[in-house]
Amino acid sequence: MQNPFNKPYPFNEDLKHNSKIIFFISIGVPVFLLLLQPFRLGELPKNDKYYLIIGFGVITFVALSLHLLFIPSLFPKNFTSAKWNVKKEIFWNLWILFTILTGFFFYTKTIAVLKFDYNLVVKLILTAILPITALIIINQNRMLRSRLKFANDINKKLKDHKLIQDKIIYFNSDYQKDSLAIKVNLLLFIRSANKYIDVFWKEGNIIKNQMVRCSMSYAEELLTEHKCMVKCHRSYIVNIDHIDHFEGNVQGYKLFFENIDFPIPVSKSFASKLQELI
Repeated sequence: MQNPFNKPYPFNEDLKHNSKIIFFISIGVPVFLLLLQPFRLGELPKNDKYYLIIGFGVITFVALSLHLLFIPSLFPKNFTSAKWNVKKEIFWNLWILFTILTGFFFYTKTIAVLKFDYNLVVKLILTAILPITALIIINQNRMLRSRLKFANDINKKLKDHKLIQDKIIYFNSDYQKDSLAIKVNLLLFIRSANKYIDVFWKEGNIIKNQMVRCSMSYAEELLTEHKCMVKCHRSYIVNIDHIDHFEGNVQGYKLFFENIDFPIPVSKSFASKLQELI
């Protein structure tokens, strides 16, 4: 059984989002101190109280910026979800908490506003825990929502893609007997043949083709919504999902399909578009 502390844990690598969180938490700490006054701030002179509150806000801002922006930027390979786990997350947050608490300690000693005793240490720890806890909760909720949304979007696209691929295309011929109905995912390519189109498709390991009396522009219009079907030449529409390989020489570019004994030309104007799609 896997040690729970070694389980993967998502590290928030979104520096832009972290910057927003740091800003709001750094503002939130002074507001918290001002409203709740956990250190009997109301008993302090007005200037001393504001020095203490602003100082704690600045310390929080510097500590969080150092650990959530600068260090991950300097060592990006060490701060990725691929290498992160529960144990690292716990130690990292404890370390951030320690640095904030240390900053609070030296700041209060420097300005000599508060008497540093056991009660103050406990209060400082509780105060420092607040931004860390808020940071963990916010990041966790955001990452959870983001990943659920991403998974749902992918599932929807996969479902939509399958529906499109399974969709049957009807090539209606000028002569009814020549009409053809076929699934898009079986199509290999369509070739223009004067007043006809020659439709090639694959059933298992067998290549089949049929002539249909209709225009190439009509076939192209039928396949508009199917991104896998690309017009690579004025006489050819190909299914990029079935391309076996691509060749280029002084005579131009050519596409090859498995079990098809002739190449398919690619116009120069379509070559870059085809590269992007593939």
